[in-house]
Amino acid sequence: MNKPDCVLIADSQFLVAETLRSLITDDERYSLAGIVGSRADLFNIIGSHRDSLLITDIATIDYHNIDDLKTIKELYPQVKVLVLTYSVSKNEFLWLSKIGVKNIAYKNVDKEELLSAIQATIKGKKFYSDEILDLYLELSENKFTPEEPKPLTLSEIEIVRMIANGLTTKEIATQRIISNHTVSTHRKNIFKKIGVSNASELIIHAIKAGWIDNIEYYI
Repeated sequence: MNKPDCVLIADSQFLVAETLRSLITDDERYSLAGIVGSRADLFNIIGSHRDSLLITDIATIDYHNIDDLKTIKELYPQVKVLVLTYSVSKNEFLWLSKIGVKNIAYKNVDKEELLSAIQATIKGKKFYSDEILDLYLELSENKFTPEEPKPLTLSEIEIVRMIANGLTTKEIATQRIISNHTVSTHRKNIFKKIGVSNASELIIHAIKAGWIDNIEYYI
């Protein structure tokens, strides 16, 4: 019997991580190397699993930027990367492609499609969810030029949660012990980074990224 393929899960969302754990441990083709919920933990463990499949979400792990995945690929060229996420912007998709990540699936895939994504990644074949393929075709037609994506900091994500909870600029400033002007600056930077123009779009993006629970929102 062949040695099972080693899988490392990097996702800070408990339910997602546990679902992946169950999927991997129930399949004799794979062995679980570990589950991590932060960039620091990932970089601490991945050196011990240089020949593995990394399943990760660029939105839920506190990567400094997407180039962290480029660093991983350069340090550990045998590591294969599958990005499993709720949403990918045009910039993120093109930047992932630029650094050699050719396997992206959305978290709403069914079990069989997810297993297909895992197998394709392990075998070195490209895999994109249907929505990603549509995005790829759109970008190919329009020849979109990417800018390097700038992920939100943990502080900015917390401000997003406060905005989603209906807090005003003054209330956020009071809780964060910062000035109203600083909150407004953070808000503008957040909107610019993720490409939204109002709070409703921000909340939709935050739900897709898994920063807030959609149970309380009816959008």
